[in-house]
Amino acid sequence: MLFRSSNLLHPENYRPVLNRKQTEQGIKLIKDFFQQNLATELRLSRVTAPLFVMQGLGINDDLNGIERAVSFPIKDLGDARAEVVHSLAKWKRLTLAEYDIQPGFGIYTDMNAIRADEELDNLHSLYVDQWDWEAVITKEQRTTNFLENIVQRIYAALLRTEYLTCEQYAELSPFLPNQIHFIHSQDLLNMYPELNSKQRENAICKKYGAVFIEGIGATLSNGEKHDGRAPDYDDWSTPNESGKTGLNGDILIWYPVLERAVELSSMGIRVDAEALIKQLKIEGKEERKELFFHKKLLHDELPLSIGGGIGQSRLCMILLHKAHIGEIQASIWPEEMRKECQRLGMPLIE
Repeated sequence: MLFRSSNLLHPENYRPVLNRKQTEQGIKLIKDFFQQNLATELRLSRVTAPLFVMQGLGINDDLNGIERAVSFPIKDLGDARAEVVHSLAKWKRLTLAEYDIQPGFGIYTDMNAIRADEELDNLHSLYVDQWDWEAVITKEQRTTNFLENIVQRIYAALLRTEYLTCEQYAELSPFLPNQIHFIHSQDLLNMYPELNSKQRENAICKKYGAVFIEGIGATLSNGEKHDGRAPDYDDWSTPNESGKTGLNGDILIWYPVLERAVELSSMGIRVDAEALIKQLKIEGKEERKELFFHKKLLHDELPLSIGGGIGQSRLCMILLHKAHIGEIQASIWPEEMRKECQRLGMPLIE
């Protein structure tokens, strides 16, 4: 049974399976192993990524399109402002072009970010760490079939990492299913028309255990989006082979510790010039066409690509059977939440 106080979920009778030392060792095990598996599966090379970028170039990612970036003036640049990254979707695409990466290959990086507008709870922190990856594709690979093949390869890496973790720590039992289920967000709405989007995620993940929900960002038949997406990285407007809209999606799993669906990755085939123009118009953001990144894309100076992000702390939290992401990473939490977590057996890292 699960209880909720404000944004905090606390499983009844929860106790960490691993102690603090085992947890720290497990974090390293998971990060090292999964990173290598991801790179091998998708033929990715590691690159070094920025923590911040200059404001006004259109390089930073707006995620849902509304988050405010943390920004600061730089004295030696005449107080020109930089902003801490939200994620690196657009930066990675620029880097693919700079490194002249060829189709079938890509890059990954350790991305660290601050998301000051995040609503803090068991799964969300001000501090974000994820593997951000991006690979060059051909025009012919801009299909749902190709997208789903990439998802299956990422999921295979997740399964191998879970197996290794449970082998290392016999106290842990695997819970991920052998296969991931694919469904379009419109079909999901048709299945559960009486539920909101988060309730639909819970219902489908509880049924299948692991799900990839496609077409995130486009307006559905009920006049709403399953979830928001900025208009200038994922392609959520291009019709796929079945006529449904969108070439992107989210990997979610059913997490028995919290008895809810948990997103592990947001990813997709990125916009080409046609999709960028269409999505900027839909979202009323056509002025972005004058920004540095957008100009390069519209002038065919950037490769077609697919990419995404996979949360490092969140993956470790799931595979180590923790109830709060603050048991994995050090961050800032409301004092009331910290005390409540301590009382409930979920001690947060200071």
